[in-house]
Amino acid sequence: MESAGYTTVLVGGVVRDGVRALWEGGAWVPEDLDIATAAPPARVQELLSDFRTLEVGRAYGVVVVVVPGGRHYEIATFRKESAYADGRHPQRVSWGTLEEDVQRRDFTVNGLAATLQGEVIDLVGGLSDLRAGVIRTIGPPEQRFCEDRLRLLRAVRFCCQLGFAMDDATHAAVQGHAAGITVVSWERIRDEILRLLVTPRAGRGVRILMSTGLLGYVLPEVAVLDGVPQPAEYHPEGDVLAHTCAALDVADGIWDEPLLKLAVLLHDVGKPDALAQWGGEHMSGHCQLGADIAERVLRRLRLPARDITWVTHLVREHMRAARLQEMRLGKQLRLIGSQERSEAPLTDLQGRYPLFADLVRVIICDAEATAHRAAAWRPLVGHVVGLLLHLERIQGMKRARELLRGDDLLSLGASPGPSLGTVLEQVHELILAGTITTRDEALSEAARRLGGQT
Repeated sequence: MESAGYTTVLVGGVVRDGVRALWEGGAWVPEDLDIATAAPPARVQELLSDFRTLEVGRAYGVVVVVVPGGRHYEIATFRKESAYADGRHPQRVSWGTLEEDVQRRDFTVNGLAATLQGEVIDLVGGLSDLRAGVIRTIGPPEQRFCEDRLRLLRAVRFCCQLGFAMDDATHAAVQGHAAGITVVSWERIRDEILRLLVTPRAGRGVRILMSTGLLGYVLPEVAVLDGVPQPAEYHPEGDVLAHTCAALDVADGIWDEPLLKLAVLLHDVGKPDALAQWGGEHMSGHCQLGADIAERVLRRLRLPARDITWVTHLVREHMRAARLQEMRLGKQLRLIGSQERSEAPLTDLQGRYPLFADLVRVIICDAEATAHRAAAWRPLVGHVVGLLLHLERIQGMKRARELLRGDDLLSLGASPGPSLGTVLEQVHELILAGTITTRDEALSEAARRLGGQT
């Protein structure tokens, strides 16, 4: 397109990240390329007729080019926009110049462009903000946030993604327009929250959401943790919100999985209700209450059903799993075996028992954000290693079901009902303990116990 006389540039995050990598001297491979051009969409398709092209977002002048190998590139025509009536969509879009196109973008560090020869074009002061580590809107922040309310969350997310600080005027505008986030769909809010959580600064992000007032609109169940007291001897870090952010800080230093961080974020959301339920004396039962609240939050955020089940399990079980050694062996193994992936080796905790592995990681984050720190989780990890070796010895959780089923008890003359389930559980407990190792032993023990019930 350049050869046909149309200015064509890379723009946005790819330029920002490329410049940072150049300054820092690190290796960098671009994930996405945002290409913008002066050529109208029809002309882009004409010039690239040797490739498969798709015109998407006709009103916004975006053409998708499919190159050999199946990779897609989006090429957008320079445009200018005006009259944003709904806090998201411009009412009028017209083709414009590079200068006009850059001016409609959100933040200065995202307003950089680069020629195909590598010359950086800075029309908005993005290079100085990039060097200073500042998130600042292009033009008046009130105008930028009224154009697209999601930018309120994006400002926080870019602070966490890049490790930057929000400039004072931008921060004040986010505070002043925080209520505007309610016009944004929950799907878009969810996506920004997940993008924030996968950064290495999710704990900091929640603090910024709180300081700007956004947290009360997007995650009010977390915002109400602010000021909820905890015993200082166990929680020198402070109230429940301070503890939650500290637990996220721990996760930030080790993991980046969004579902794990969602569970850490929500693990104590039941504490205010539990405290009220017990007249302010203690918080017993906060895990179940928290799981119910977490489910409502995740449904509101439109997460897939499987992810909701995964996260609510982590919230519900995190205290019970922390006291794993106090359970009967069979219950311990059943908790470990939830969502088991039998194709992985028995001693591979993450591969074979990913849900329980996440549960251990939530416990580590929770404990490290208290006075107990490693003393609360190291014994558990050591115990789990022993259980994995035990599972290998007894040939896994499935072994109990293979040695004795409910149909076997019916064949022995048992009547359907609660007693059948009781006997089955009792014999399974012996199999899981390693006391019973063969099918004949299992049938003999079941017959003995059924005979004792008559």
